[in-house]
Amino acid sequence: MTRLLFIRHGATAGNLQRRYIGRTDQPLCPEGIAQAKALTALSLAPDRVFCSPLLRTRQTAQLAFPELEPEIVPGFTETDFGPWEGKTADELADCAAYRDWVDGFCQGPIPGGEDPAAFKARCRQAFREIVPRLPADGCAAFVVHGGVIMAILEAFARPRGSFYDFHLSNGGHLAGYWQPPDAILLDRP
Repeated sequence: MTRLLFIRHGATAGNLQRRYIGRTDQPLCPEGIAQAKALTALSLAPDRVFCSPLLRTRQTAQLAFPELEPEIVPGFTETDFGPWEGKTADELADCAAYRDWVDGFCQGPIPGGEDPAAFKARCRQAFREIVPRLPADGCAAFVVHGGVIMAILEAFARPRGSFYDFHLSNGGHLAGYWQPPDAILLDRP
């Protein structure tokens, strides 16, 4: 079986300020660099690394696995928060469209941004396209965004869980095994 590692990128300044940082291409901040470097101590040892085109995932992959060249997967780009990019919930408190979106558990379309259903479908399709290229009896790391991890695991993880059940902190990771035809068996209680 192929071992899978899902790693959320290290923190950016926007993450620390609790801003909506989706398609915004921020670099890792000093804390994020430390989180990425800390991954090396875990001896995760993937054979292949996949990441989004955004700088924070590429930097995390490079720091965590300097001996591997990550494969860039455009479908793993974080969601587009449209006019909410770079803003905090407090800054959006007077925006009726934002309040409606939050009241709907962040599941409806983002005005001027990406529909969460389309985002999830995009991430899952990108993952499905990689499955045939997973190293047999090896290990593949996915150094991506929190939303990407949640979208993939909501669809494929066993035991099953909801989108938010798979939330990871910056620099966090989950591991499991690919079980054909369409399941990820997670190593978690």
